[in-house]
Amino acid sequence: MPLFRLRLAVSTLRRLLMALGLGLLLIAGVSAQPAPAPIQPGPHPAPSPAPSPSATPAPATPQAVGAATDAATDPVVAKVDGQPIHLSDLQGAAKELPASAHKMPPANLYPMLLEQLIDGRALSIEADKAGLQNDPAVERQIAAATQRVLQTAMLGQVIGPMLTEDALHARYQRDYANKPGEDEVHARHILVDNEELANKIIADLKTGGDFTALAKQDSKDPSGDQSGDLGFFKKDEMVLEFATAAFAMKPGQISDTPVHTQFGWHVIQVLERRHADPATFEQVHDELRQRVIQEGVQKALAEARSRVAVEEFNLDGSPKRATDNAVPPPAAKP
Repeated sequence: MPLFRLRLAVSTLRRLLMALGLGLLLIAGVSAQPAPAPIQPGPHPAPSPAPSPSATPAPATPQAVGAATDAATDPVVAKVDGQPIHLSDLQGAAKELPASAHKMPPANLYPMLLEQLIDGRALSIEADKAGLQNDPAVERQIAAATQRVLQTAMLGQVIGPMLTEDALHARYQRDYANKPGEDEVHARHILVDNEELANKIIADLKTGGDFTALAKQDSKDPSGDQSGDLGFFKKDEMVLEFATAAFAMKPGQISDTPVHTQFGWHVIQVLERRHADPATFEQVHDELRQRVIQEGVQKALAEARSRVAVEEFNLDGSPKRATDNAVPPPAAKP
């Protein structure tokens, strides 16, 4: 991506990302990669003792039925000092692995994960025996971890239903389908630091100068190595000054005067124009999903803050005053 276009994208998103810094960190719980196919526990029926002729079986309690069901669907796969590790613990650990690990067959992956879980549980038991859970620093870390888990769970509850394929299709129908396409321009540019050099480049081009050679020689944008080519873009994908100039030009035309933006001085040549059809659902699926996540995080944070009382203090713990950020008046002129 050309440097000035990348900077524009970063600048446009910076405020949003700052606002969503917490939320985007927590989206992992919503956007997690699917885990490898779970291993289904095989049946391991225990031999039944011969019934006593005089014995009357006791009715099964709900607790007993629930325990039997849990044991069948989520069996214990290891015990460490009597503490159980369940199949669901393995499946949860698998979800945290990078996508490349998901290609491993579960029969190979799960035994390795189990050894890691056993090691981790053994360390936790040792830490508990040493009383580390009562260390103030550890207590704060445990509390912080609990907060992160709760935040992730809350965001998953709010945003999860918005990310189903049906919900995304509905959003596509609202935002994209049945709307006219947009005009696009294919242009290239040469970006320099000052107007004088930009005017010189324009003069050279008007007298037969080679755009490709001048772009490689003078442009400070990385696109200079590709003749300054920016590809096709829509009007809202460029800074206003650049887009206004480019969309007012005809194919083959070179800007008569340099175009000034926050990135410097541009010499623009429009190569083509076209009218793009509306994007298909497949084309915008990932972008749409990320937008829904961002909007969902914003909404969840705003609603959560609206329901709590917030007090902010100065960094030294003292109450904030209206005059804390006041700017002193300018000194009187002698």
